Amino acid sequence: MGNCFGSSTKVDSRESPYRGSSRISAKRGQSSRLSSLTIQPSCCSDDRSFASLKTLRSEGELLASPTLKAFTFNELKTATRNFRPNSVIGEGGFGYVYKGWIDERTLSPSKPGSGMIVAVKMLKEEGFQGHRQWLAEVDCLGRLHHKNLVKLIGYCSKGDYIRLLVYEYMPKGSLENHLFRRGAEPIPWRTRMKVAISAARGLAFLHDAQVIYRDFKASNILLDSEFNAKLSDLGLAKEGPTGDRTHVSTQVMGTQGYAAPEYVATGRITAKSDVYSFGVVLLELLSGRPTLDKSKVGVERNLVDWAKPYLGDKRKVFRIMDTKLGGQYPHKGACLAANTALQCLNQEAKLRPNMSDVLSTLEEFEIMCKSGSTSNSVMKLSSSSSSLSATRRVRAPVADPVLSSIRCRRVR
Repeated sequence: MGNCFGSSTKVDSRESPYRGSSRISAKRGQSSRLSSLTIQPSCCSDDRSFASLKTLRSEGELLASPTLKAFTFNELKTATRNFRPNSVIGEGGFGYVYKGWIDERTLSPSKPGSGMIVAVKMLKEEGFQGHRQWLAEVDCLGRLHHKNLVKLIGYCSKGDYIRLLVYEYMPKGSLENHLFRRGAEPIPWRTRMKVAISAARGLAFLHDAQVIYRDFKASNILLDSEFNAKLSDLGLAKEGPTGDRTHVSTQVMGTQGYAAPEYVATGRITAKSDVYSFGVVLLELLSGRPTLDKSKVGVERNLVDWAKPYLGDKRKVFRIMDTKLGGQYPHKGACLAANTALQCLNQEAKLRPNMSDVLSTLEEFEIMCKSGSTSNSVMKLSSSSSSLSATRRVRAPVADPVLSSIRCRRVR
């Protein structure tokens, strides 16, 4: 399956949740016959999917999921008006995303403008994510459900190469577009924190479910009509370490600038690798700058390297804040968010907080902001081990909290 359209095809970036961020990956061979593909259950194999994904025994066979619909190719052709160019709402290394319409009750195709809008993702024949990631996403989103994960409605498999996924439609597109697209309306401070908190909820949920996201970035954070964030594109997700293991060894896959340094260097990944990526996105929300900016020179090209010296200094935090905010943000809130980002970006993975602690801190501050009681805001992020638990964690006292009370005075 080649390119669906000619080079003249235009993509509406206002709705597109994908903007082709630079991926980092090792080269790997691709089988020409997907029907014989085997997903290795070993935790040390390269580019493996979830252990629950077994050998694909026959063409198009998938794990049965009562929550997902197996669409036919013709149904999706009808829903997207034959995959017309003007139905394209997104593009990435995987292929194209089309807007479609289906009946809310029966999930059968409906006329444009009637029924429920969906986003239909079609993978390229030799797409980056490939068949394994497609299988992993069907498995992951078929069994994991959370208000801050994008909802997978169904899938389609036709022959050896045609692979599609059908998602709920996210009207506000991606966080990346709102932050970095030329001409985009500036996002107010409260909205940015709302996005950060809701994205943190989704990531904390995955960690509690023993899943490492592995590709947390602004383009994978989609926004609903109320700017609630939902995590998308879980094709690179991995099961977390279990038993006595402290990490998962895997092929390095991810996006340049967001991947944790220890993961890039060794291929060893833990939940703390996701925490680093969250710190990068939080820094993008604060600064309005992308993690890598080729238009800048020197140290300013890399957002983390440029911003780190200012994150822990309450007198210098304003230097990294997005000028599009026009100074309309609480200085105490900026200090707390900056310190949160700083701890997430620690070079030592073990010293980074758990996502559950990051989430608790941001939620507590949000409550204090609403009540107007921010004078005694305290941030205590646990730097304990990255063990993942499917149940709610019981927090032990932290002998050496990463951050103590933040007493920031407003810059006059």
